[in-house]
Amino acid sequence: MKKTSLLATAAVLALTTGLAQAAPSAAVSGHVARVAPAQSPDAVLYDQMDNDSGIGITSQNFEASFDIYDGMGADDFKVPAGKIWLVKEVDVAGVYYNGSGPAASVHVAFYKSKNGLPGKLVADFPAVAYTDSGFGSFNVILPSKAKLKEGKYFVAVQANMDFSVGGQWGFENRTVQSGDPAAWMNPGDGFGTGCTTWAVESVCIVAGQGPDKMFRLLGKEKTPVN
Repeated sequence: MKKTSLLATAAVLALTTGLAQAAPSAAVSGHVARVAPAQSPDAVLYDQMDNDSGIGITSQNFEASFDIYDGMGADDFKVPAGKIWLVKEVDVAGVYYNGSGPAASVHVAFYKSKNGLPGKLVADFPAVAYTDSGFGSFNVILPSKAKLKEGKYFVAVQANMDFSVGGQWGFENRTVQSGDPAAWMNPGDGFGTGCTTWAVESVCIVAGQGPDKMFRLLGKEKTPVN
């Protein structure tokens, strides 16, 4: 896999200008994500909404003319032994760039972890309504609970947004790593990284952007009845 230099891909985006570029870019830097408080009354099951790196990596479903740039970012978490999580809300830190949004909807997917990367898809919500901090951090109330048994998982979040309308959305990175590093893929290889399937994000986009993502999961925790 080829590495894409963060400096090269984000040089013109060091400060978000709100002016659309000719084509999408892989990253944006030089900002602080504005995180909104949780919306549901459910308990916080998992939280790594901290240690902002000031860098967002594109995670977006574009219009058809930009399909080669479609990409997705994900990060891992663990459901404790002997527990079941019913995830109802997914909160993510993010940022609009090359424009000011808003996203039409948000795609949330849960995968079983396999060898430190997203493996089998276990729950998929392709187009979910959300509330927005106004700057690209999302609170997403899922239409139904994602039931996750004990084990390791990845949650992936992707903005559904046309580049020509709202620009881009970046999934915010975190300077501290918890569990496995963040994963990323760009199936059409529009960014020339070679990461057409899930790979460690820092292998695809040169190290320095932070090893993890900023997100929070809310819902209910249950103990299975034997």
